[in-house]
Amino acid sequence: MQLPPNSIELTHGSGEPTHAVIWLHGLGATANDFPPVVPELGLNKTPTIRFIFPQAPNRPITINGGMEMPGWYDIRGVKIEDKQDAVGMAESQAMVEGLISQLVESGIASQNIILAGFSQGGAVTYYTGVRSKHELGGMLALSTYLPFDTHTEQEQSGVNTLTPILACHGTHDAVVPLALGEMSAKTLTELGYSVRWETYPMEHNVIMPQIKTIGQWINTVFEQP
Repeated sequence: MQLPPNSIELTHGSGEPTHAVIWLHGLGATANDFPPVVPELGLNKTPTIRFIFPQAPNRPITINGGMEMPGWYDIRGVKIEDKQDAVGMAESQAMVEGLISQLVESGIASQNIILAGFSQGGAVTYYTGVRSKHELGGMLALSTYLPFDTHTEQEQSGVNTLTPILACHGTHDAVVPLALGEMSAKTLTELGYSVRWETYPMEHNVIMPQIKTIGQWINTVFEQP
């Protein structure tokens, strides 16, 4: 399978994977961020799950003085319109769609694939999931927002309207304000998407109670026929 450089793969369970999770890290982070979470999820022994943690390319980030760092797209400022880089987002969308296609070609049905992401990675998850030609098993959006929200209704494929979405956010998040995450979940709900909204007493991070909820949700999504 062709992955971005420095990406990480691991398998939960034994035998040939029948399910998969593509999990995108946040701005300035690396593919190493979320693999340690997998053993803490409390996943069922079956199905066998292939976890893919792609590494974002280094790119100049305007809000950080043009410093190069791992990023899925550029951020120009703190306002929502400054967090929307159409070119960078399209590049990341194409990368994710390519990974989904490769998994399908390997024998994993798209309905058995969860697309997950934290912060910037979560924005790519939202953006790609609503536009994807593939019917996904689920979307996991952590401490994030819906980019280009006013374009979503026109640009959505409609394929994943019934796909379960778990959106989690910290009540003390100073990076992606709680109100922005909440508004994103509301926008998708109003468009007919199945969004489960969860908040936790945390900042821009993940905590153990949230990790346990995520694991239970993955178990439920992957138990469905």
